Amino acid sequence: MWASPHCGSRSSAAGSAVARRPQHRDTDPTDRGQASAQGAVQASADLCSEPLRQEALARASHGEQDAGTPRSAPTAMLTPTHQPGKARRGLMPLVLLGMLGASAAQAIPRLDLKPYPQPAAGEKRWVIQLPGVLPPTSDERISANPADWRVELIVGKTMTVDCNGPRLNGRIRSETLKGWGYKLFRVSQVSPGPTTRMACPPERGPRQAFVAIGSRPYVVPYNASLPIVVYAPKDVQVRWRLWKAERQQRDAQAL
Repeated sequence: MWASPHCGSRSSAAGSAVARRPQHRDTDPTDRGQASAQGAVQASADLCSEPLRQEALARASHGEQDAGTPRSAPTAMLTPTHQPGKARRGLMPLVLLGMLGASAAQAIPRLDLKPYPQPAAGEKRWVIQLPGVLPPTSDERISANPADWRVELIVGKTMTVDCNGPRLNGRIRSETLKGWGYKLFRVSQVSPGPTTRMACPPERGPRQAFVAIGSRPYVVPYNASLPIVVYAPKDVQVRWRLWKAERQQRDAQAL
């Protein structure tokens, strides 16, 4: 094996140092294999020739495997779970989703019925909680301003009807809660209305249908901050639907 004079002196010194190392008879074969591998790596560190250095490292690695000592994985390698950048990027949608959920929850008002009295005997209290956020309409002609919206109160009963189209009479009036200023609505005087007595064909025979009182819609302003509370007889049902106005305002004709 060729080496420069300086390298030879260092190699011989390293070899003599390894040779002078005390030997223990009672040492485990695995420990002896590790000691020999470490000595080979130390001796190879003093070699000046790159091929000899590579050969020494290769012999040391083979010595570790023959001694039965498993080779440890390089500590500089990162597994996919050790990538903080991707973890931070994955958390961003969750944070944004939490913020959006919190804002939607704040937009829907809390239902508070403490100011409103309990229903009297023979009455039922109906509550309409308007949504604070509504999905935008696809029709650009419809106003998106809640000030242009109205809520229609539909009060009636589920009855057996036919082609004659029965009606119901009734009255809806508003009251103001003393000390609060809130509005509530009461339904009264519900009774059968006028109807015709025609003979109906078989395809338009008796069926169950919802019949509303009155002939004109009863509308109230849209206010998502307060519930709409309606007191009605127990045998009466309350429904509602939303009215939205157009954006366009048309001029009237002066005559």
